[in-house]
Formats: sequence, structure tokens, C-alpha cells
Amino acid sequence: MASTPNVLIIGAGLAGLACARRLTNSGFACTVLEASDGIGGRVRTDRVEGFQLDRGFQVFLAGYPEAREALDYSVLELMPFHAGALVRHDGRFHVMSDPFRRPEDLPQMLLSPIGSLADKFRMLRMRRDALQQRLCSVMRDPARPTRDVLQAYDFSDAMVRHFFRPFLSGVFLESELNTPCWIFEVVWAAFCRGVTALPRDGMGAIAQQLTATLPPGTIRLNQAVQEIQGSSVVLESGEPCKADVLVVATDDAAAARLRGEHRPSALSRGSVTIYFDAPAVPQRGPWLILNGDDDGVVRTVCVLSETAPSYAPPGRALISVTVIEQMDPQSDLLQAVRRHLQSWFGSQVDEWRHLRTDRIQRALPPLDALSPGNRTTSPRLAAGLYLCGDYRESGTLDGALRSGRRAAEAILDDYAQS
Repeated sequence: MASTPNVLIIGAGLAGLACARRLTNSGFACTVLEASDGIGGRVRTDRVEGFQLDRGFQVFLAGYPEAREALDYSVLELMPFHAGALVRHDGRFHVMSDPFRRPEDLPQMLLSPIGSLADKFRMLRMRRDALQQRLCSVMRDPARPTRDVLQAYDFSDAMVRHFFRPFLSGVFLESELNTPCWIFEVVWAAFCRGVTALPRDGMGAIAQQLTATLPPGTIRLNQAVQEIQGSSVVLESGEPCKADVLVVATDDAAAARLRGEHRPSALSRGSVTIYFDAPAVPQRGPWLILNGDDDGVVRTVCVLSETAPSYAPPGRALISVTVIEQMDPQSDLLQAVRRHLQSWFGSQVDEWRHLRTDRIQRALPPLDALSPGNRTTSPRLAAGLYLCGDYRESGTLDGALRSGRRAAEAILDDYAQS
């Protein structure tokens, strides 16, 4: 093998960190340049007044295959949600859960007005097909939208409207169910295969674990890259950084800009999350609560401290509320959210203290940036230049980890042959 190259990685999100860890473990010298003041990219956690606030509402799917290989779950101390959701519909909360993992909920679920009895049995069939990676084979076209998958399984309009649309719009951050079925298969299988959880120390603990074995000085924060020159870069400060190999591990828009590509801005998938501090728990149990009615601004509600008590100080409850659309000014949004939640939980909402509102403009890659072909396309763009990021895979946390690993392995293979 040729002499070990010096590798420069732009971006300390999960893809860049996974790439750096794989290369470092193989003896390569890496430097990671991060434009912001912290690691993790979109997967970060802040400590605010004793609360742990993730940057926007996020959950960890333990059933993701790449995450299982890349992460030590025992170190993360995963704290699981119940397998399912509570659906607010017609003035009441209704249980929708996985009967294989919560058989005690089966009578309630079968009798609930969320879909028909036949719909519940169709969910079992879809669960089986997802675990066997057969959802896309049902469609014969991996690019078909998720709504076509649900139609192919013959789910009723009521089931789609009251459960699938509110649930999946919270996952994919788009309400038309346009997400390609190959991505739906990846995510739905992960929901069925393992628990949905929060790490004890917040979602930011994932990035912390990835960096634990990196040599000191590997990551340079507050180092924004202005332009790429071959396999080297120039920082916004004017400082040149030379390398033998360059990995662009940013989001799709930044990667295109750095490569000098001029293209129309794709429609990003953003999110708005509002955090409240409450003196009492409005709904017991580690549930995700969905708005199953076509009304109001609230999409989902979660009492995070019921799932992970470490997210809130003793005696307090941390509540996250994701909203369907952003409203301005902020005070109008808060008032609309409070009014909506008062219809669910009553006057106790008046005692909730607003902690923070997170507006994440590019929470997920644009749908048109995602293609199943990316999963087999080489990360090598040119000699000494490689790409990775969640947009190169499924647009998920698992996709980011897989993309980073694939970029590192492409570099290792190229240098093993040189």
C-alpha cells in the first residue's frame, strides 16, 4: 500500500464523524473542519436550565442496521418509547401500538375508531413485508410515493387520515406522503425491528460516541470552508488547508456550493419544535401523541421526560410540540399552540413555560436529492475527492452513518490498490 494519506473532512455531522472514525481506526491521519461551534450536525443536544433540548424533536430507531454496527447501545443507555402512539381524535386519546411488543394494548387498539378492524390486520401484513424487505416489491418501483404503498395495502381513507398521515408527516416532514417507498421501507422496518428511544444524555450523545476514539485535535470547530481547490480547501478566514484526500461531508446544498455547482434551490424539509417546561405531567407514559384530526397547528406532542427522566430536572416535565407550519410572529405561534393544547389537556397548559422554539430550515434533505441509486454509487467523485452525507443514502440518521462508512472504505480501497 502507498504511504498513508492526509485526509481532510468537511463537516462534523454524523457522516463526517463516521468517516473519520473508520479512517482513524485504519491508521489514516484525519482533520475534520466544522463550520459551527459543535459536533453532530443536525443531531445535537443543548443543556438549558437543567433540561436537555435536542435541536428539534428527534428520536433514535434502534432497529437501524448501520447504527447497530456503528454504535454501542449500552453506552447510549437507550430509554424506549412505547411501541406505538396515542392518537388524539374526536376529543379522546386512542392507542395504536405494535401488538407483538405490547399485546396488552391489543383490545384497545382493535376497538379504537382509528381505522377499521381490517386496517389493523393490514398493518400486521405490512409489518411482515417491511421486515422481509418486500414493501418495494409490492410496488415494483422504489420511487413510487408512500401514499401509493398504503393504497396498495388497501388501507381505508380514515386510517390514512387519522394515523398514517399524522405519524409519517412527523417522520418525513411532508404531509402529502410523497416520500419514495424505498425510504418508507427502510424507516418502517426500523420501527418494527427495534425500539424507538432517546439516549440518556440526549441525541447529541451519538456524535460524542463517534468522536470518543479520535485523537485530540482531529476536529477543528468554527472553521467554515470558503472553497475547494483540488483536494485542498481555503477557509473563510483565508487560511489554506492542504490534504491528499478531501471528503465533503456536508448537507446537499453546501456540498453543491463548495463544488461550484449552480442549481435551483430544492424544496427543503424543515421543522418547528416548541419546548415547554411544565410543573406536572399532562399524559403519563412514554408515548408519542399524534394529532389525528385535520385541525389546528399541532402535529405531535411528546412528554420527553416520561421517556427519559434525564431530559428534565426533578419535579419538572419537558414537553416537545412539533407544529405543522411556521407562523409569524413567534407570539402568534405560541398562542395558537397553547389554544390547541388547551383543548387536549385543559387549563394546566396555562402553567407551561416556554423554553425554546427550534426552527430547523433543512431538517431533512429535499426529496429530489434522494435516490436508491445513490446507495450503490461510488462515493468517489474524482481523484482524491469523495462525498458522504445522509442525502447520499436514505436521508436518515442511519443513512448518514452508512454513507460515512462507505466513503471511508472507498478511500481505503483506493489506497490499497495504489
